[in-house]
Amino acid sequence: MDTFTALAEPTRRIILERLVANGNMSATDIYRGFAASPPAISQHLKVLREAKLVRVEKRAQQRIYYINPEPMKKLEKWIKQFSAAKEQEFQRLDKLLETLKKNKRLLLQCCRLLRNRLSPHQVRRGIDNNLSSG
Repeated sequence: MDTFTALAEPTRRIILERLVANGNMSATDIYRGFAASPPAISQHLKVLREAKLVRVEKRAQQRIYYINPEPMKKLEKWIKQFSAAKEQEFQRLDKLLETLKKNKRLLLQCCRLLRNRLSPHQVRRGIDNNLSSG
């Protein structure tokens, strides 16, 4: 199971939040915090283990769960890279918008390109051509 699939379920996110807040917790302590049955919570814990988001340690008759920080670090790195890429995209769009505001001729050309139902790539190429020539 991948990290995103495991994190998609709200109950599993709550389990992780509680582990972060409380540190290591026994399965029994985790079960107590939910209205769902222990077997249902046990299934959520299994998914988190399979995704390597938590680790489990057997102590006598208890299973102690704790956060596995490595997948979280990888997830954080991916989110930062994704955010940076999107931020660059937004900056390009902001720059284009400012250019369009300043250049009505270019705006009209974009409208014509869009009206002709060109693909986004074709529109971008048309805009880039206008920016470089004008």
